Amino acid sequence: MTKQTEALPDIVQTVTLNASITKVWTAVSTSEGIAAWFMPNDFKPELGHEFHLEAGPYGSSPCKVVELDPPHRLCFTWGKSWTLSFDLIEQNNTTVLTLTHGGWYAEQVTEFGELHTIVRERMAHGWSGLGVKLAAYIEG
Repeated sequence: MTKQTEALPDIVQTVTLNASITKVWTAVSTSEGIAAWFMPNDFKPELGHEFHLEAGPYGSSPCKVVELDPPHRLCFTWGKSWTLSFDLIEQNNTTVLTLTHGGWYAEQVTEFGELHTIVRERMAHGWSGLGVKLAAYIEG
């Protein structure tokens, strides 16, 4: 049984991209787009769709689309406890994207045997590069 103790803060990253909301939405809500800047996958933008993110040495992670409001919000579960959401707001000729990675608990262990406290720090560092990778894909 999974032990849930103290909740840890969500990882939240906000970036402003020099692209239309439609272009950013395509990058975060299609299999090809997600694969280009994040991970290989079999994603489909359909509410309830179950898919997998291919996390390299960490294996294949089961996911499920739980919220879909094109082109403003996408949220999916990731593994046994995480949620990942993308919120988009169009401002002038740019799009503000906020990524939220939630579901962290101090004493919980991931499917690959590491404490959330350790993985959360690694992921927070990785998500800090979101703007660079996503901008290179969208704007490049």
